[in-house]
Amino acid sequence: MREIVVLNPNRVVFGEGSMQRFVSDFVEKGFKRMFLLSIVELRTTLAPFLEELKSHGIAIITDESIVGEPTFDDFSAVLLKAKDFDADSVVGIGGGSVLDVAKLVAAQLKNTQTLDEIKGIGNLKERKIYVACIPTTSGTGSEVSPNAIFVNNLGEKVGIISPYLVPDAAYIDPVLTVSLPKSVTAATGIDALTHCLEAYTNKFAHPFVDLYALEGVRIIAKYLKRACDDGTDLEARSQVALGSMYGGMCLGPVNTAAVHALSYPLGVEYHIPHGLSNALLLPYVMEYNIEADASKYERIAEVLGAEKKSNSRETALEGVKIMKQLIVDCGLPISLSEAGVKEELIPQLAAGAIKVQRLLKNNIREIAVDDAIAIYKAAF
Repeated sequence: MREIVVLNPNRVVFGEGSMQRFVSDFVEKGFKRMFLLSIVELRTTLAPFLEELKSHGIAIITDESIVGEPTFDDFSAVLLKAKDFDADSVVGIGGGSVLDVAKLVAAQLKNTQTLDEIKGIGNLKERKIYVACIPTTSGTGSEVSPNAIFVNNLGEKVGIISPYLVPDAAYIDPVLTVSLPKSVTAATGIDALTHCLEAYTNKFAHPFVDLYALEGVRIIAKYLKRACDDGTDLEARSQVALGSMYGGMCLGPVNTAAVHALSYPLGVEYHIPHGLSNALLLPYVMEYNIEADASKYERIAEVLGAEKKSNSRETALEGVKIMKQLIVDCGLPISLSEAGVKEELIPQLAAGAIKVQRLLKNNIREIAVDDAIAIYKAAF
């Protein structure tokens, strides 16, 4: 059994009321200058919590500039604000993009390394500032992962992956996800499910991570439609949030593979949200990979609720059908054409995807440019 390194936050608090626990924990820590990254839509929700923090003498400056997938320029502007404020702590409350920026701001506030030096895997060597992450979507799992993803000047997605990006604390309060619209609930939920599925079916899969991965697939598949149909269904919201956290825990030791690699160019060329990009490609990458290891996908099919067929491959393909139906039931498009992708751009998308070797090397079946083209065409 290969060596595995599992890095999670020192403190993970999960459940209704976690936001109040964050306030009391933060006060106990003794920090006095909080740099808060959040979103405009949370102002009313967060107001009473922030007032309580201020009543303890904590100065808070809030940045709400991150509204989409962050660029390095976005990050640099936010970092400057945090430096000017002389923050002694950073808190991210929002979706994955907000959390990614919060983590990197904390890392770079007192860091001697330049931004170019820390890009890639394992290059960031320090973080001296406390950071806590509180997700308001159930998708990226960034609150428990060592990953932060940014868009560079060429429009390409670049990962910064380091143990120093694992937050000091994560607070997952499903109540904060209740106001999410159906489309965002669906797309981020499929993103979280994809993290789990790609960790289990990964070339570098590990039994320790398999526990989180399979359970994450199971509970997200079971409860996501309910969360989409009724955003106030707290049981469904809680289960999907738990599955999302499991997905985040898979990202450090194992990471994702071809679905994510092929989804990146859709974000670059069409600005399709990350979760939706994954949803558009997931069933078709599953079909492609089944030919390499049907038994892995047979197990996925089983936790999705598929009936056992005459052989592993048939059962695995039944799982693909269930996945397609789940995506449709959650109100998402099931083909690239529905999402407005033009067929003549497929070779360009494939060329972009092949550059993401960081993830493609994890895929259980090798993918060359022609294979990527075939997957995109199948998804069309």
